Amino acid sequence: MVMLTGRIERGRVRKGDEVEIVGLGGGAIARVADIDASHVRIDEAGADMNVGVLLRGIAADAVERGHVLATPGSISAHACFAADITLLSEEQGGADVVSGDRLGFHTRSAAVWGTVTLHGVDVVLLLHGAEVTVTLEEPVALEEAQPFAFRQRGRAAGSGTVTRLPR
Repeated sequence: MVMLTGRIERGRVRKGDEVEIVGLGGGAIARVADIDASHVRIDEAGADMNVGVLLRGIAADAVERGHVLATPGSISAHACFAADITLLSEEQGGADVVSGDRLGFHTRSAAVWGTVTLHGVDVVLLLHGAEVTVTLEEPVALEEAQPFAFRQRGRAAGSGTVTRLPR
């Protein structure tokens, strides 16, 4: 058994529920053996609660930071998506972005390298935005309208929103 911790984004989880581990090579199904909230065992947890979920049938090395627990089939992992991005100012750490730049993308608790392809422009300047396609090195759990941040050369560079996922 392994204990995973995090915030419940929506819905609820109960002891005995089946959950799917999504993203970063996940895909396993496990059963919730117990739920812990502030060191107290509870039978059910809902949206916006920070909890620990004890999973039965999963090895400790089968899960890692960035995985998402979800109702089986409710969310899928993607390595490519369309997005709208906006860059920070130079004072905030932003830098111009061109097609082919390798950036660090952060969504939920996942951090994954990815490459951007710009649409309609040659370069995105500081404090400007653009439509892009992002190709990640590993698939992560994504949904349309999901926010993300990205880093360039180790510094915060900007943020964005997923606008379209492949069908």
